[in-house]
Amino acid sequence: MLLQQNWVSPHWAWQSLGKSFLLFVFFMLQTADLEARRGHQFVWKTGHWGRCVGDCGSGGTRSRAVWCTHTEGWTSHHANCDQKEKPESQRRCFKVCDWHLELFEWEVSGWGTCVPGGEAGACVTAQHGLQRRSARCLQKLNRSTVASEICEHLAPRPPLEQACLVPCPRDCVVSDFSAWSQCGGGCTRTMRHRTRAVVAPPLYGGAPCPNLTESRLCEMAACPLGEEEHTYSLKVGPWGECRLPHHEDVSMAGRAVLDFGADSGEPSVSWLEGRKAHHHAREVQVGYQSRPVRCVRSDGKNVVLSLCVQDAIPLTFKSCVIAKDCETSEWSAWSACSQTCSWGELAPGFRSRRRGVQSVAVGTGKLCPELEEREACSTGGRELLQPCPRFSWRTSEWKACQVSLLLDQQDPRHHKHAGLCGGGIQTREVYCVQITVEVEMHRLKEVSRPVDGKFCLGPAPSASQLCNLPCPSECEVSAWSVWGPCLPENCQDHQGRRGFRMRQRHVIMDPVGPSAGCPHLVESIPCEDPACYEWIISEGICVTDHGECGLGNRILKTVCKNKKGEEVPHHLCSEYPRPEVMACEIPCATDCVISEWSQWSPCSHSCSSKNAEGSQSRSRSILALPAEGGKACPPDRVLQEHRACNDHPCVHFYWETSPWSSCSEDALVALNTTFSWSGEATCGVGIQTRKVSCMKSSSGHVTPKRCPDSTRPETARPCVLLCKKDCIVTPFSEWTRCPTTCQPGNATAVKQSRYRIIIQDAANGGHACPDTLYEERECEDIPICPVYRWKTHRWSHCILVPDSVRQGVLGYNEACGHGLQSRAVTCLSETNESADVTECLRWAGPMPPLVQECLVPCKDDCTFTPWSKFTACSFDCESTKTRRRSLTGRSRKRDKCQNTEVYPQVETELCPCEVFTSQPHGNWSDCIIGGGKSEPQSGMRSHGDTKECGEGIRLRAIACYDKTGRLVDPSHCSSSGYIEESCTVPCPFDCKLSDWSTWTPCSSSCGTGVKVRSKWLKEKPYNGGRPCPKLDLKNQVYEAVPCYTECNQYSWVVEPWSPCKINSEQNSLHCGEGIQTRKVRCVSTAEDHRGETVPNALCNQAEIPDEVQKCSLYCPSECAVSDWGQWSTCPQVCDPNVVQTRTRQVLRSSVNTKPCPEDSQVKPCILNQNCFQYQYNLTDWSTCQLSENATCGRGVRRRLLSCVRSDGRTVSARHCQQRRLEKPTEMSSECLVGCVVDCRLSAWSAWSQCSQTCGAGGQMVRGRAVLLQAAGEGRPCPAQLAQHRSCPVKPCYGWRLGPWSPCRLQGGQCGDGLQVRNLTCVVHDASVSATAKPVENALCAELPLKETVLQLPCSVPCPGGKCYDYLWKTSLWRDNVRTVWCQRSDGINVTGGCALQTKPAEVRHCSPACRKPFSYCTQRGVCGCERGYTEIMRSNGFLDYCMKVPGLEDKKADVKTIAGKNKPVNSKMHDIFKGWSIQPFNPDGKLKMWVYGVSASGFLIIAFLIFTSFLMCKKSKQHQSTPPQQKPLTLAYDGDIDM
Repeated sequence: MLLQQNWVSPHWAWQSLGKSFLLFVFFMLQTADLEARRGHQFVWKTGHWGRCVGDCGSGGTRSRAVWCTHTEGWTSHHANCDQKEKPESQRRCFKVCDWHLELFEWEVSGWGTCVPGGEAGACVTAQHGLQRRSARCLQKLNRSTVASEICEHLAPRPPLEQACLVPCPRDCVVSDFSAWSQCGGGCTRTMRHRTRAVVAPPLYGGAPCPNLTESRLCEMAACPLGEEEHTYSLKVGPWGECRLPHHEDVSMAGRAVLDFGADSGEPSVSWLEGRKAHHHAREVQVGYQSRPVRCVRSDGKNVVLSLCVQDAIPLTFKSCVIAKDCETSEWSAWSACSQTCSWGELAPGFRSRRRGVQSVAVGTGKLCPELEEREACSTGGRELLQPCPRFSWRTSEWKACQVSLLLDQQDPRHHKHAGLCGGGIQTREVYCVQITVEVEMHRLKEVSRPVDGKFCLGPAPSASQLCNLPCPSECEVSAWSVWGPCLPENCQDHQGRRGFRMRQRHVIMDPVGPSAGCPHLVESIPCEDPACYEWIISEGICVTDHGECGLGNRILKTVCKNKKGEEVPHHLCSEYPRPEVMACEIPCATDCVISEWSQWSPCSHSCSSKNAEGSQSRSRSILALPAEGGKACPPDRVLQEHRACNDHPCVHFYWETSPWSSCSEDALVALNTTFSWSGEATCGVGIQTRKVSCMKSSSGHVTPKRCPDSTRPETARPCVLLCKKDCIVTPFSEWTRCPTTCQPGNATAVKQSRYRIIIQDAANGGHACPDTLYEERECEDIPICPVYRWKTHRWSHCILVPDSVRQGVLGYNEACGHGLQSRAVTCLSETNESADVTECLRWAGPMPPLVQECLVPCKDDCTFTPWSKFTACSFDCESTKTRRRSLTGRSRKRDKCQNTEVYPQVETELCPCEVFTSQPHGNWSDCIIGGGKSEPQSGMRSHGDTKECGEGIRLRAIACYDKTGRLVDPSHCSSSGYIEESCTVPCPFDCKLSDWSTWTPCSSSCGTGVKVRSKWLKEKPYNGGRPCPKLDLKNQVYEAVPCYTECNQYSWVVEPWSPCKINSEQNSLHCGEGIQTRKVRCVSTAEDHRGETVPNALCNQAEIPDEVQKCSLYCPSECAVSDWGQWSTCPQVCDPNVVQTRTRQVLRSSVNTKPCPEDSQVKPCILNQNCFQYQYNLTDWSTCQLSENATCGRGVRRRLLSCVRSDGRTVSARHCQQRRLEKPTEMSSECLVGCVVDCRLSAWSAWSQCSQTCGAGGQMVRGRAVLLQAAGEGRPCPAQLAQHRSCPVKPCYGWRLGPWSPCRLQGGQCGDGLQVRNLTCVVHDASVSATAKPVENALCAELPLKETVLQLPCSVPCPGGKCYDYLWKTSLWRDNVRTVWCQRSDGINVTGGCALQTKPAEVRHCSPACRKPFSYCTQRGVCGCERGYTEIMRSNGFLDYCMKVPGLEDKKADVKTIAGKNKPVNSKMHDIFKGWSIQPFNPDGKLKMWVYGVSASGFLIIAFLIFTSFLMCKKSKQHQSTPPQQKPLTLAYDGDIDM
């Protein structure tokens, strides 16, 4: 029972646990499925990123829309999407501002090799491929790399891929093998071989060349035992280290020590005893090195050396120099940061430090490291730096408008014309100033001192603009009025009998211009008996004294009026007699009847002189004859009256005024200063004065009494006093910088300059501008380049290997052979004082060699004198030069020394040939105008001093070669390095018209008409000149303007009618009807010719008065009536129902009953017959009229007014004026004629430096800027604002490494030796297909010589032995450490055999060391930046500095850094655990692999539990109890590493 219970309990437990686990797995899968369905139903969607907004630099932000959508496409609430996966809607960005445009640029690399694409099919000639290149965004200041998105804001990223063609791959082609070589004789096993050669090397990725040699063993018979044939070889070992002799070798061994003797002053070299010597900085130790020499048999065994002895015993020892590394001083302190102000994080500062050389490297010692180091300044104190100054453009005030600047574009002769006006150009100075930010005040402080324009970013303001210079116009006045009555000067208080008669005129148009003025407006004439008032008489009816006829009196009506016609009180006329009655007579029936007096005729003269007086007359006529007994008619002389008129002299007087003086201060008037918006400040009221004098019309100045005081002009008037404008100039600019680098002592004096700019010119009496606007001075305290030189001392004697080392070596008992000699090299200053070695290394070039090889001749050697100098060369290119030497001592008697083939005594070399050939290179340059001295062609357009067309030159660069085909300096072939060729840029010629003709007379003599002027074509345009205006068939262009002619310039004047002439032949009574005549003439009404008779044709013929009319001479006893009076006027609105009347009076009644004729007549007012209406008529506006001296600018357009009668006839304007018709107000208005402005360009800049220092393909450029854009029909700006030309092809020199030589054993037959290669100076033209040719090494002397291995150890296997290769092997890196060992080609690890110079590094260090702030050495052995900083690399691939990534505090910042992958320990742990989370789905919605794994494992466990339960279960399923319900377990990982 107990046993059963023990089995049942576990069974129930397993069964319960299995069901619970099944439920748990099912629940987890359902939950995962729900999450999957939910995750797949709703997803996040994002819009495009918007523009970067905010502050300049890295402080900007950009946003985008983020929304949640269902898979069917409709938008849902954000809560339905997974909030953890919500994309960011905002991120930091770099806001590009205007001033960034000059800070950053794209730098693209060259195109890489063409990589073929994956095309199918056989390649025929070439296949398509793809070339790639890289582009990076650079900061121009230090050429460092920044984020690419910065440049993407400024300019699109350059294309990084392009299509290309790749030639088909070409496999290597080899020849057939040669025949096998012969086997050696004897029984020793030997090898034979065969070879083949490369016919064509592999190209474009073709198959490599196969093995070119094959070898195999010869089949030989075995040698009898003990009788094998062997070969013997001298095997030399590697040279040992250079060492000093041992103590017992002090007789000759030792070292060369520089001993500065006190007597000679020259260092000598002595051998010092012992090995303990004081090391001196400049001492050179000479030691020796040796190598083993063994005799090796062909089976690899060593045998006695005598079996291998030959004539030339290999050298087993030689002199050497003890290696000594370069020693440097400690680093100096860091210099101050180059940034004294803060530009933000974009432009960090730099600091540097230096160290000096204490001793140079000797022998094979390490060379000196870099002596200067630079790094970015630490950001520690940058917040304390003041912000860097900013710069802004400023301008001076506009200068005066100059018309000549505009006219000079078309015709340079225009500037000679005076009085130019209208459209012009005005200029101003544009300069750059510095603006600093006062941090405490939070405001900008402007420093007006001008600085170089390159500091100001953005386009400069315009330095010129169009303007208008008002054209002067004269004063227009009306005609003189008639002379007025004689008036006293003052009617209130007039004394004496002297007065003046005056006439006036008024100003019609005010003058324009500084010196324009109006003439006098009043003239006067002295007169006698002036009167202020007069009685105006109106006649009444005649009242007879007795009866109805006869004598009587006419009662007069009188009114007192002043001279203006105004009625005044009667007492003012009291001093003048008042007429009350006037005698009259009414004819009786039988009396003679006489008419009334006619009007006085016009005065015959306008004034009286000695030769002519004015007179006028009036007359009356007999109307009716008397009857018998009646009063007889008067005689004819009584019927006319004459009187004098215009009796005043012809001389008149007027006041003449001088021009007003300038406005000056008046002590009595002072007002506060006020400012107007136009910029003109008014500083109160001043006074202007002028002179006034009385002038006589014919003789000049007269006494002022002759002119009336009442009309005397004023001599002073107040005026607006403009404020004084002092001249304002900027402070002087900073002195131009003197050179900071030192100058040679014999260099010419360097000058520095400064300037200032006039901002405002002086005006209104302000302080004048200074004379000095530019100053120059010589630079002071310019560092003179120190003069240092190397001083070389005498060479020591030749130091050989010590005797103790040579002893016992066969053939080397004599102290002779090759050795070393040393010398002292010291650094001396200009004063021959000892100086530090560092100074000479800096200023005097590389140190001369301290050691050289030497030769101590042996007794059997041939000795010679030194070589003589080479003989002089002639100018012939085929000539040679020679030098000689001769034998010395016993050598002259030895036969072997006489062999000149072995020991030559004469050397011959070819002389250098000074024959050069040139070849053109590159394209022709643009046609450069202004290169020659020829005069400009007619029609040439110039912008300032810049010629645009005409004769010029174009250039083509040349490459100069010597006789051997080597590139040399182009000055050998041409002084300029170019081929010059003349060229012509055709000049555009504009359409040229004649000047305007004079205006034709007005087409109408009365009222408005038209006047015309014209231009005609002189030259047609060509070469793109400005076109002509529209011309008529006669090639003319017209301009018509309205004109007006006064209708009353001429008028008809009539004389009195003659007496009525009766035809006496038919009428004996001499009464009745008859004819009377009168004279009619045409006279001028103009002021200058008033009253003069002119031809009748000038007067209106339609209005000519009658010269003959019928008349009646009443017979005695007939009723007599007067002449008809004037018709009454019709109303202004003509109405036929309204009539006009005229009347006449009965002068004498009839004796008989015959009635008198009618005394009145009427007629209706009919339009255009006897009734007329009048209206003003306006012409159209004229074209814009300019002054004669203007070609464009502001002008005036006018329209004219005329009075037109209702029948269409133009009449005098007085008809409209009398009716007071409303006049149009605007008769003229301002208008603008656009100026034709050609584009104005600056002068060409100087040619830039060549884009390459040497070689072909370099370019030089020059540019110009637009000063004034074209306007109107002016010539537009040219598209070419820059010109290019190729640079002269200068030779490029460089060092070239030669191939490795065969292994040199120095006398041995096998063993260890040296491989060497040469370093040669070559010349080339830097082109892709350039072939370099060797030249003298001196031409490369100034080029830096990179550390290059010129010799390497090598080995030659001995015959018969096994030949092995030795290679360095390495393990994988682990924490920057790896194991390195040497392995033989048979797989055995050995010590030695591998060249130490090629040994790989065991510890990976970053070189140079990572000393930059926030940097560390990464696993790849390069310097990277910590998290939060991005790498800014130099062009050589090394880290320059670490720049803080803006906004990295936000984990979503999209910045790629090395630190993200390679951060030390913490980042490793983060990488290990970063994937731990219960997230069953990938970002693409698929289940992760571990879900399938968990499910499969759960299924297997369940199956295992079920199977185990089945084995252990003995009861049926119904006995199993249901386990208690448990709460579900939730697992979660909180990221703790200890879980």
